[in-house]
Amino acid sequence: MSKSPAPPARSKRAGSQLTPEAIIEASLRIAARGSADAFTVRRLGEELGADPTAIYRHFRDKDELLLSVADRTLGEVLDSIPPGLDWKGRLRALADASLAVALKYPAVSSIMASRTTRRSNEFRVVELILGAVTEAGLDGADAAVHYRMVGDSLLAYVGQRAAYLLFDPEVRAADESSWTREYRLVDAHGFPHITRLGQQLAEVTHDQIFHARVEALITAIEQQAEGVRGA
Repeated sequence: MSKSPAPPARSKRAGSQLTPEAIIEASLRIAARGSADAFTVRRLGEELGADPTAIYRHFRDKDELLLSVADRTLGEVLDSIPPGLDWKGRLRALADASLAVALKYPAVSSIMASRTTRRSNEFRVVELILGAVTEAGLDGADAAVHYRMVGDSLLAYVGQRAAYLLFDPEVRAADESSWTREYRLVDAHGFPHITRLGQQLAEVTHDQIFHARVEALITAIEQQAEGVRGA
């Protein structure tokens, strides 16, 4: 009895059959699975069933792909902000959505904490923040400085949270248990404040930190605007 012929190997798609959109979507799928290799051509080639080199027919290099993917995530942030909010509401919604998207795509947000996409959705985020601080009563250099304060602070925090998710679970577990282990065992004479507030330190949540940080930004804008009006 003759053997049936082996099925033909699936051919990989050529670069002409790919699109920038398909490559961006593939990068986001990989990033959403918590993988840190969402921007390697090898991993993308596997995801797309394509020759890895075909990706460079659509993106000049890995960095151009990263910036395009990051700008797409900013679009997700903006799309989740409801219309009709006042300036405080818009900043709070921007903060909440930025954190949610960062935790969804940690490989993207951890890198972009210190980058700028220079693309359309980033321009929209800048416009939103500038509009908020202007509505609060700031203009000129005050508006520019406080826009940067808000933008850089959000990027730093969500980037830090995103990068943390990329550590191995056992590493995260060791860090998180330190408040109930190593910090509870410090010398009371040398570290009286840590000793006195040890229980409270262990009970602080990420949400509490994030909320306090966002409200501090809003308070700083309000105080500056009050000073401008008073002057």
